[in-house]
Amino acid sequence: MKKQLIAIAIISSLSIANITHLHAEEMKPAIDSTIDSSDVLAQTPEREHTEELVGLSSGAILGAVVGGPVGAIVGSFVGVLIGKTVGDDSEIETQNELLADQQQAIELQTYELTALHEKQQSLAEVNDEYIQVQTQLADLRQAQEQKMQELAIGLNVQFKTGSATIEPHFEQQLDDVAYVMALSPDLMLDLTGYADRRGDSKFNQALSEQRLIAVTKYLANQGIADERLHAKAYGATAPLHEQQNFENDFFDRRVTLKIIPVGEALAAN
Repeated sequence: MKKQLIAIAIISSLSIANITHLHAEEMKPAIDSTIDSSDVLAQTPEREHTEELVGLSSGAILGAVVGGPVGAIVGSFVGVLIGKTVGDDSEIETQNELLADQQQAIELQTYELTALHEKQQSLAEVNDEYIQVQTQLADLRQAQEQKMQELAIGLNVQFKTGSATIEPHFEQQLDDVAYVMALSPDLMLDLTGYADRRGDSKFNQALSEQRLIAVTKYLANQGIADERLHAKAYGATAPLHEQQNFENDFFDRRVTLKIIPVGEALAAN
């Protein structure tokens, strides 16, 4: 407000000076004629008289201006100030609207950043869980591979002479086989039944089949599907050693189990 009043005062002074200058120019011919007609006055008194006349005329003009047109001048300045005030109010309102829009945009960005941060935290938690599951699966595969390596050479269930009953200490081995099969659905089990060379060949063939049935039933009771068990009995036709004796006969009374992938089992069939 103070700056506006100063501006009004400066503009008013300039306007009055301009008006005074214009009126002085208009009265200059009259003053010059008055000076020319004064023959009896000396040069210095003439100059003083002229200054008095100019001062008088200027004072009269200034008085007239202050008394009349100054209202219009002041009114015009007031109008300018009112217009500027209205313009300032409009500009302030526009700036307030811009600030409101910016504030709304900032709030929206803050909301989006918060949602993104929460999503990143959720993804980090899911990634941690995934890593834990992968670690557990790796440990499980390692244990499975170790168990398969132990069983890869083949597992033999031995039987007493003329018997198809599974001895208790062989049940634990069959439990291990069932565990590995349960972990890997893509594996199959190849079983072959044998008998020693003592006795009739037909009896030995039937005995090898009974031993094979006993083992397959035990594995089925542990949850292994029948279609994953490929079984075949050979009787006494495939002894482990050429020489027959008590010790070799013991190893011939057996059911051999071998874990194989599904592809190899299909190829063998």
